Amino acid sequence: MQSVKNYTFLALGDSYTIGEQVHINESFPYQTIYKLRQQKLHFTAPEIIASTGFTTDELNAALDETTLLPVYDFVSLLIGVNNQYRGKLIEDFKLDFEILLNRASHFAGNNPAHVFVLSIPDWSVTPFAAESDGPAIAKAIDAFNAICKRLTKKHQAHFIDITALQRIDGNKIDFLANDMLHPSKKEYSKWAVQLSVAMLEQLKNKPEF
Repeated sequence: MQSVKNYTFLALGDSYTIGEQVHINESFPYQTIYKLRQQKLHFTAPEIIASTGFTTDELNAALDETTLLPVYDFVSLLIGVNNQYRGKLIEDFKLDFEILLNRASHFAGNNPAHVFVLSIPDWSVTPFAAESDGPAIAKAIDAFNAICKRLTKKHQAHFIDITALQRIDGNKIDFLANDMLHPSKKEYSKWAVQLSVAMLEQLKNKPEF
């Protein structure tokens, strides 16, 4: 009798990955796994290395101090909003992000096709940013995301643009957590749909699927 494959998923990032202000089961990594389990796939609970406020260099430092499995079937990466928020140099972000991409590929068994980069959400559209320079923030987020997209393509991983749809709903109460900044379960569900579809596509390309 053939044994059932239990897939593993490592999610790397910041507050958007842990699901700040919502229950952990409402975060996009958990919602992604739930959607894949609905497809009769066996996934263990996602392992999350992330913290509110993390910048790229802080995520790298956290990975240095964390014992992980030798290999994961899938890895996601969503990082950079705090680099932008704190006014850190975009050149430094570029260097750090490429290191993280290399590490993500390593965690995925040196299979970049199983690495998924989610774009950085635009917090300028949220009520939290009402007193901020929205156009300047949006322009900066676009610049950071352009680097993410270019480097992701360079490393032959997958880039998932969640920002375009997030900008549409980012100022709506139903799509926001109580702090009026971070996403709610409803917004994270949109991201989980995109990510689960992309992951499922890779699984369909595997002989054992």
